[in-house]
Amino acid sequence: MAKSSADDEELRRACEAAIEGTKQKVVMSIRVAKSHGIWGKSGKFGRHMAKPRVLALSMKSKGQRTKAFLRVLKYSTGGVLEPAKLYKLKHLSKVEVITNDPSGCTFTLGFDNLRSQSVAPPQWTMRNIDDRNRLLLCILNICKDILGRLPKVVGIDVVEMALWAKENTPSVTTQRNQQDGLVATRVTESDLKVTVEKELVSQAEEEDMEALLGTYVMGIGEAEAFSERLKRELLALEAANVHAILESEPLVDEVLQGLEAATNYVDDMDEWLGIFNVKLRHMREDIESIETRNNKLEMQSVNNKALIEELDKLLERLRVPSEYAACLTGGTFDEAHMLQNVEACEWLTGALRGLEVPNLDSTYANMRAVKEKRAELEKLKATFVRRASEFLRNYFASLVDFMISDKSYFSQRGQLKRPDHADLRYKCRTYARLLQHLKSLDKSCLGPLRKAYCSSLNLLLRREAREFANELRASTKASRNPTVWLEASTGGSQSGNSADTSAVSDAYAKMLTIFIPLLVDESSFFAHFMCFEVPALVPPGGVANGNKSGSYDDDTNDDDLGIMDIDDNDSKAGKTSADLQSLNESLQDLLDGIQEDFYAVVDWAYKIDPLRCISMHGITERYLSGQKADAAGFVRLLLGDLESRISMQFSRFVDEACHQIERNERNVRQMGVLSYIPRFATLATRMEQYIQGQSRDLVDQAYTKFQFERLFQFARKIEDLMFTISPEEIPFQLGLSKMDLRKMLKSSLSGVDKSIAAMYKKLQKNLTSEELLPSLWDKCKKEFLDKYDSFAQLVAKIYPTETIPSVTEMRELLASM
Repeated sequence: MAKSSADDEELRRACEAAIEGTKQKVVMSIRVAKSHGIWGKSGKFGRHMAKPRVLALSMKSKGQRTKAFLRVLKYSTGGVLEPAKLYKLKHLSKVEVITNDPSGCTFTLGFDNLRSQSVAPPQWTMRNIDDRNRLLLCILNICKDILGRLPKVVGIDVVEMALWAKENTPSVTTQRNQQDGLVATRVTESDLKVTVEKELVSQAEEEDMEALLGTYVMGIGEAEAFSERLKRELLALEAANVHAILESEPLVDEVLQGLEAATNYVDDMDEWLGIFNVKLRHMREDIESIETRNNKLEMQSVNNKALIEELDKLLERLRVPSEYAACLTGGTFDEAHMLQNVEACEWLTGALRGLEVPNLDSTYANMRAVKEKRAELEKLKATFVRRASEFLRNYFASLVDFMISDKSYFSQRGQLKRPDHADLRYKCRTYARLLQHLKSLDKSCLGPLRKAYCSSLNLLLRREAREFANELRASTKASRNPTVWLEASTGGSQSGNSADTSAVSDAYAKMLTIFIPLLVDESSFFAHFMCFEVPALVPPGGVANGNKSGSYDDDTNDDDLGIMDIDDNDSKAGKTSADLQSLNESLQDLLDGIQEDFYAVVDWAYKIDPLRCISMHGITERYLSGQKADAAGFVRLLLGDLESRISMQFSRFVDEACHQIERNERNVRQMGVLSYIPRFATLATRMEQYIQGQSRDLVDQAYTKFQFERLFQFARKIEDLMFTISPEEIPFQLGLSKMDLRKMLKSSLSGVDKSIAAMYKKLQKNLTSEELLPSLWDKCKKEFLDKYDSFAQLVAKIYPTETIPSVTEMRELLASM
């Protein structure tokens, strides 16, 4: 037999070193391969990642008790054995050799104390059958001797193992402690193991067989005589049995009679048991029926108790407190009782929401009592909304009527009165929370309330603006004689033009300074007070009046109502957009008509000094750039309309000046526009002085219009007619014949080089800013050339036989100046 690893003393010493300190002695150690098989796949043996391991059988003695262990050791990275697992052999319940392994060297050990029996136990593979038998026999003998029992053995031929045990009885080295050291002794395996034969025949059976064989003393050749003797004795036994049976016939009859009587008793007992069984079955059915009914009654009792609790909760939700009902149906809305009104509104809102799915179970929602209570709450809501809306409409009107009736609120002769709405807003804020709850209860009621508020406050704002504008015009000291520009006469008229009219534009600026912030604040307060879900009109610290001087009064936070939005969770982008549109429509109702007083101030200023339109245009531009909040849309429209009106008035002035030039050209042809050059220089000087902000473009357009307006007016007439008639028919229209074209060219372009040169010199002499002249002159030349180019193309298309100075000639002419 080849040397096995079980005889490897070095391996045993390595195992003892690995478990040093445990007081356990190694009986056997052997190398194995550990793997896991595939469960549930019969006929196929598979191993996954076989790992080298060492199995060591060890024992530990403690007094009279001896414990046996199976240790699994593995190799560390340095090749040193170290403990991996420990099994107690007292829990070994099964030893099974894997039949799927053709070599028969693979087996599993089943332990009854493993935590998870669903995990396949590890499979141990030996090098050969001899190693397997040695290990298994050692395990079985230890279980027999120490534990007094054997585990279940599956897949092993016991006879084959018994034969192998007789043929292979190697000695096993054991160690015992002596007083003078460890002494190694050699004992045979038969001293440690119980042979398999002892398990096949018991000791008593063996002794009986030896006694039987001992009664027959005969030689080896007497087998036939022994066989004949056994036959004779067998026949004698059979004859004796037959004789005994015949002699016992009376006894048999007596036994049979007893058996028959017993059978009758059994039949009677069976009948009685059948009757008892039927009765017991009926009784059992009755008991089951009683238990079923009892269970149903208990369940019904529990359900009734739970139902009563739920109904009590529902009744509590359906109950209307008497104090809230009285407040909602007949309470007053004065300031002292507003807290009770708000509490009643909060309760009503919560009660209505509590009766809606999913706040209320859908099963309850269809109950008649719930429907009736919901209808009652809806009636309470309608009553309260109607009463509150009627009160607020009357309240808004009474507040405004009280202020209008008191003349001290408005500007009077000799005293400009700044509008002050602090008291009005304070009184309105008392009912801000009420409006929030009205919106939550019935949003449709806000429309009439908003209209009522706008209608009442519009009367107040228009009255304040009208009185302020009238007193502003009356108190402004300015020349009452209209300033005349570009008249044909010279001399004394120039002195009249030097009058200071700055008070006019200052009055306009004061009008804007007072009322634009007021209108913005009123818009912001209205948006928050009337529960519009829009962004803030003027952000904190923003500039509402076009400069950084702050708001128009100390009440800078009047739009902050100090309340929270009840429907804050419902705000969405689309809803905000709809509210913004509705807000702008309401602001139109709130502020409509006030623009007429602003127009009156603009027209008044224009009549005194048309050139003041330039500075007013710049002031308006500054305020317009400061209004960036979307919700203050009407204020932006108002400023835009003012800007358009100022531009229109200034254009009217420029048109009248051009008309004076054309009229002078018809009367004094030999002079052209030379007589207007000194007046134009003075006009340009004044215009430059009035420029503010973005009014630069307005003035530059006027400059271009004062050069060659008649020429370009002729071109505009042609362009307008081209939309209605063909180009060939235009020369036959009144005022657009070839003769009219020649007259216009002669009056506009004759001596143009001298006229332009003289005008440039006068502008250079009279303009106070030397840096402004080059850019102004270049811009005028560029705009003139652009318009002249378009005019030349029209003439070439409509009057192909007529010749006019080309664009190149005009460009060279202007470039030489």
